[in-house]
Amino acid sequence: MKALSKMTWIELKLFLREPIGVFFTLLFPLMLLFLFGSMYGNEPTPFLDGRGSVDNSAPGYIGMIIGTLGMVSLPITLANYRQRGILRRLRATPLQPGTVLWSQVIVSTLVALVGAGLLVAAAVLFYDLTLPAVPLAVISAILLGGLSFFALGFVLAGILPTARTAQAVGMALFYPMLFLSGAAMPRQMMPTSLQRVGEFLPLTHVVKLIEDLWFDGALNLTALAVVSGLLVVGLFASRVTFRWE
Repeated sequence: MKALSKMTWIELKLFLREPIGVFFTLLFPLMLLFLFGSMYGNEPTPFLDGRGSVDNSAPGYIGMIIGTLGMVSLPITLANYRQRGILRRLRATPLQPGTVLWSQVIVSTLVALVGAGLLVAAAVLFYDLTLPAVPLAVISAILLGGLSFFALGFVLAGILPTARTAQAVGMALFYPMLFLSGAAMPRQMMPTSLQRVGEFLPLTHVVKLIEDLWFDGALNLTALAVVSGLLVVGLFASRVTFRWE
């Protein structure tokens, strides 16, 4: 446990020293919040089922944080460690492999929770965000969605040879999901055909899981099944594909 806490602290400091990672996970969602909040405000509108723009978008922005960490940040970090021989050297130390990997999961989870907390705090302070009726259930959905995408991130890190490749592939997979899942813009604004395409994307179901609990206190069983299945498949695949060198 002591080794895990030290490793986690080191990885957290390394993450905070990387300006691009901090920007896209913590600051970019806030920028979108203020940009669209200043444009549309948070007055209820029938187009958004009686919700304001900020109320409708907040869960999606949290999904954006989860997707950025799982599809971009985590694969790039681990691929970079492998490329530079850091994983090989860590494996030769008394550290258990699980310590190295779990530290990445813990740091990503902490960053996701901090990013969500900053987003909610800013939305409440400036736009009177409507908070969820079942906050603990929403937090659980965020954690489940995060773990499922982190497992997917380990799969990408295992099959992609370099940090540059991980960045290119991760972004190529993530950005279509970002715009078609409802994370960056409301699905109500999309044509029906694009909404149907979005149903096949895992981030859509993470957003739906959070949204339904946030808005109605209802558990979307389809989204829960998809996100849970992604976690199980990701864990199995990452054990098969992950390489130390």
